[in-house]
Amino acid sequence: MKNCFINGMGMVSAQEHSNEDFWNTALVNETESVLFAQQPSYKELIPPAMIRRMAKGVKMGIFASTQAMNQAGMNNPEAIITGTGMGCVEDSEKFLKAILDNKEEFLTPTSFIQSTHNTVGAQIALGLQCKSYNFTYVNGAVSLESALIDAKMQLDAEEAHSVLVGGIDETAQHTLDLFKLKNIIKNEADKPYKVLNSNSKGVVFSEGASFFALENTKKDSSYALVKDVSIYNSLKQDQLEQFVSTFLTANNLTLSDIDTVVLGVNGDVEFDGYYTVLEDLFKTIPQVYYKHLSGEYNTASGFGLWTAAQILKNQHIPEVVKMNTVEQSTFKNVLLYNQYQGKDHSLILLEQC
Repeated sequence: MKNCFINGMGMVSAQEHSNEDFWNTALVNETESVLFAQQPSYKELIPPAMIRRMAKGVKMGIFASTQAMNQAGMNNPEAIITGTGMGCVEDSEKFLKAILDNKEEFLTPTSFIQSTHNTVGAQIALGLQCKSYNFTYVNGAVSLESALIDAKMQLDAEEAHSVLVGGIDETAQHTLDLFKLKNIIKNEADKPYKVLNSNSKGVVFSEGASFFALENTKKDSSYALVKDVSIYNSLKQDQLEQFVSTFLTANNLTLSDIDTVVLGVNGDVEFDGYYTVLEDLFKTIPQVYYKHLSGEYNTASGFGLWTAAQILKNQHIPEVVKMNTVEQSTFKNVLLYNQYQGKDHSLILLEQC
């Protein structure tokens, strides 16, 4: 097994990431049921004429991937692997609306071409003139984790020595309206929207892009070592402990070897019981949450991975993401767990490098 180091990271989310004092200035919004990504300045990376034609997800992906590669000093990755749950849904809606408005006649294909799920990975490759392995996973809430598994396999098999991995999801108005009708998004009456100890159904929905420059060599910029990733489609709550134990045993670890657990708690009272199982399982160590900052979307676990890597590199848990009051002086092994609506369970194990 070859090493898989996170040597660079890039993020666009509902938070403003350009502030160097990010953890002390991060905002917790409890009044909005939808959090839109804070759009950075793209003009330094993308020609203005192209910016106007690009979907929001594409722009976020190009920005976050450039950040990650710049941190790692990676000029041209040997593989680009992305994950997305909804793809470029904004352009999908535009194309479907054009079909209805024009009675299926005189349609321009631009929105359709730009709405495919692999658009982000393709645009990054075009910008870099990268002709290497390029793959996109559309696998619900484990889309990013599926991309990570592929990346680790590429590095393990020495098919590649540098891999750019990312997760991207954007919002679009009609989709948000449907989610509200189906009560996937919290109702107005549920304010304030608490993530911890919530007593209401649904989530605060959002969007974002997270990218990670993975390499098999350690650098000064290295954040953490990705030891293992595991996904499981459907689990009952009483099966979760076995899922975690089997995963740790496969990595020659026990529960007591984990220094911090990062949980994808999203405030949906119907499914947060899964996280309660892990809270009880790891009650003697620090617990971290992050979706009060990022909101919920299919690849929101990328924000959790970004947070966990920061904790390992800085050996410190910021106050804004602490779930409990347990203190820890050093951090070697961090376990991340995420699920969405009782399905798409994932475990990621990070180690200090």
